Amino acid sequence: MTTLLLSRARLRRDVPAAALWRELAPDDDDRRMQASHRLVWTLFADAADRTRDFLWREADPGSFYLLSSRAPDDRHNLFEIDPPKEFAPQLRAGDVLRFSLRANATVARKPEGDRGVRSRGKPSDVVMDALYRLPKGRERAEARRDAVSAAGHAWLAARGAKNGFRLVDSDEKTATPMSCVTGYRVMRLNDRNERMNIGILDYDGTLLVEDPAQFLDAIGQGFGRAKAFGCGLMLIRRV
Repeated sequence: MTTLLLSRARLRRDVPAAALWRELAPDDDDRRMQASHRLVWTLFADAADRTRDFLWREADPGSFYLLSSRAPDDRHNLFEIDPPKEFAPQLRAGDVLRFSLRANATVARKPEGDRGVRSRGKPSDVVMDALYRLPKGRERAEARRDAVSAAGHAWLAARGAKNGFRLVDSDEKTATPMSCVTGYRVMRLNDRNERMNIGILDYDGTLLVEDPAQFLDAIGQGFGRAKAFGCGLMLIRRV
């Protein structure tokens, strides 16, 4: 497994960054996320043909967690960066951890009528996919919150089954899983003159490690899509 480094970078509030603060970290969430995407990339763009090999997550406006195989390099003197620490938690099967995750969760759905065996479905936001299947009218509005929670929980539980962990209740005696979905919103971006809508689920919950090596490898890879826009990095701590 590649050695990973966990860092925290904060935008500087002194000159020259202070003069650009509103542009670097605007109040509007969607504009800020798009600006953050470009800012964080400057810490790892050491070559014109470099592909993304890091994960990031906004902690607060202008403050970011970074997980990378290379130490961030602030060539433009825009950040205050804490010394990177090796990300190598000593985990055993049965360990219980608190986790936080922001993810673009998708499911592959083929267009109606497409029965091709080899054709792959187009990625669809799991929440919108669930809401599309709800009945119209008042019942749909009342069921929205439950649908968001259930779809988000099911998606992450499926990731856990393949990646060495499972979601658990705060009380293991209960039979019904406790939802760990704390929020959902749609981020609207303009990327290369193309408009994109990205569904973002926020999670905060408890998990049980079943295969430590597999679990840590999954954290290094990230969960879900839209990793370039601050999704996919799971933060963990012991209970």
